[in-house]
Amino acid sequence: MDINERWIGAVTVLELKGTLAWDGALRLKDKVNSLVFQGRTQIVLNLGDVSQIDSTGLGEIVASLTTVSRAGGNIKLTNVAKRNQDLLSITRLATVFETFDSEGEAVRSFGAAAGA
Repeated sequence: MDINERWIGAVTVLELKGTLAWDGALRLKDKVNSLVFQGRTQIVLNLGDVSQIDSTGLGEIVASLTTVSRAGGNIKLTNVAKRNQDLLSITRLATVFETFDSEGEAVRSFGAAAGA
């Protein structure tokens, strides 16, 4: 899995591409921990190019939310494919994560601090 990082004001957008499984989950964990260390705790995960999420990947998304929340931030999801949205619904994580149809909506949801 590849991770492309961009900043839009105070919000960090992570574009994930590929399968979010074991190796990808480790990359996501490292990236989120690095961002929290830098004080960047407003994060949007753009899942538009994520073809599949396995249990390890799903667990890491939840663990990342916990890490960021403890630092006073939040993770929001955008462009979640139907298959992955179904997974979030089945696991009841759809009630835990805010999801948005577009990246712009997700960034703006952070408010004035987003700079958007």
